Amino acid sequence: MIYLDNNATSPLLPDVIEEMTRVMKAGGNPSSVHSIGRNAKAILEQSRQNIAKIINCRPQKITFTSGGTEANNMALKATGMDHIIISATEHDSILAIKDNFKGVVDVLPVDENGLLCFSDLKKALKGANDKTLVSVMLANNETGVRQDIKELCAITHEAGALFHTDAIQAFGKIPVDFRDLAVDMMSLSAHKIGGPQGMGAFVALEKITLHPLSFGGGQEVGRRSGTENLAGIAGFAKAASLVPKNLTDINNLRLLRDQIEHDIGRHAPEAIFYGAGAERLPNTSTILMPGVLSETQVMAFDLDGICISSGSACSSGKVKPSHVVTAMGGNKDMALSTIRVSLGRDTTQNDVTAFISAWKKLYDRKRKRL
Repeated sequence: MIYLDNNATSPLLPDVIEEMTRVMKAGGNPSSVHSIGRNAKAILEQSRQNIAKIINCRPQKITFTSGGTEANNMALKATGMDHIIISATEHDSILAIKDNFKGVVDVLPVDENGLLCFSDLKKALKGANDKTLVSVMLANNETGVRQDIKELCAITHEAGALFHTDAIQAFGKIPVDFRDLAVDMMSLSAHKIGGPQGMGAFVALEKITLHPLSFGGGQEVGRRSGTENLAGIAGFAKAASLVPKNLTDINNLRLLRDQIEHDIGRHAPEAIFYGAGAERLPNTSTILMPGVLSETQVMAFDLDGICISSGSACSSGKVKPSHVVTAMGGNKDMALSTIRVSLGRDTTQNDVTAFISAWKKLYDRKRKRL
């Protein structure tokens, strides 16, 4: 199979598997006071330090979670906010706050390139205070479109509010520096960078008071109770340590991504590449094939031995209209006819050539029926 769904999850790195195996064999609970427990605690804290070094923050800012969704929920629900401002193209774990929050939620529109307008944010921040939180993705999981987080954060802080960024899709594909972005909170996930699934991190300034979503043993300095997934954390740290080395390879995927869009665009001028007018992650392309349902495309590519998706993979396998496409101005039919191609470190020229050929074959078959 040709795997072009790396934004859904990236294959485990061999070094990560080796490190997780080593930690699982050693065993131990970081909360135990005997020698094996102390060794487990040392692994836990060393992992925290290693991740902190990569994203340029103090280790004390990092709380380990079960994944990016939990980290996003901590930002929205554990910080005591009464006013939340988000964009219309956020991940479902952020957008769902509309139906699960007692305070005020403002959902701001984006332009045709998927970018949030600074003036819209300034307007929404009128009357804001330290109980107001703005949450905007660093890079969109469906289109790869990158927001100007530093400027959005500066506008937010000028209004006296707090800023959170979902950096889950960006981490490992572009440099992510917590201090440089100047955000108050950040969400990360291990399985987007070659680490294990079910492992993430919530990064927050120490001054932010968190109201735990779970109670029990008081692990993670009381921010998240429950025995830590030590092997998962160690695997996350190992994957994070390899991010700087892999960034160059990921950036080189831009040439392959651009080849896909160039060749398909020449063959099918009616095809649309969402977010192509904005700065994007180098590995991501969201492609409209008019008149062919996303579900049909996914199945057709699968039969050709190619794995792609119709958007976010965090909806229990459901194929539904892309809210990102509609937020960027597409209608429902367009939203139901887009696929996401996300290249990875193992993607080759032959893989891309095979995808382009399969896309053209399906498109031409559709055209003959019209």
